Amino acid sequence: MGWSQSEFFSQRIQEIPLSAGWLVVLVLDSMHAILRSASAPVPPRFMTTMDTRSNTPIQSTSDMQGSDIQGRIASSHPRSIGYLFWLIGFSGLHRFYFGKPLTGAIWFFTGGLLLVGWIIDLFLIPAMADEADRNSSRGEYDHAIAWVLLVLLGIFGAHRFYLGKIGTGLLYLLTAGLFGFGILYDLCTLNEQVDEQNQKTSITG
Repeated sequence: MGWSQSEFFSQRIQEIPLSAGWLVVLVLDSMHAILRSASAPVPPRFMTTMDTRSNTPIQSTSDMQGSDIQGRIASSHPRSIGYLFWLIGFSGLHRFYFGKPLTGAIWFFTGGLLLVGWIIDLFLIPAMADEADRNSSRGEYDHAIAWVLLVLLGIFGAHRFYLGKIGTGLLYLLTAGLFGFGILYDLCTLNEQVDEQNQKTSITG
């Protein structure tokens, strides 16, 4: 039996609150990422001057661009990897990578908020990368390497072998990533796992 015009519009109206909720989540998350990036502390700036007597360079705090200093510090979550993951970002992979598992899951189940959130995220990646860098613990294990191993060879447990988790690595190898459930768990927790391993090695080292 075909739908009447009133029934059709009634169903469309019922869908509005859910769609609006998705857009609210996107806007709030975007504002949060931008504000966190804007409020990040600016590193000290330096200017190299010359000692006129010995003709040797002297560094003093001045007007050297902070970005030059930041460039010397390796990023825990390179933007290039984020952009690569964004190519399939309608699955939410780039958001999982940047430590946003909640919105990553929303993107996964809604096709990147019906592709609208996916497109907007292309412009938010720099802010999300900066926030992920500030929240990550650097050390012996690299977040980007762990993520690439998870995405490409996760069912074989490659990322867990890399993190020194030999037992669960073998378990993943024999069960195809715990039949996929282990991969889903690691998508939500891999950043914390890398941080934990880095903190352990810094204490024991």
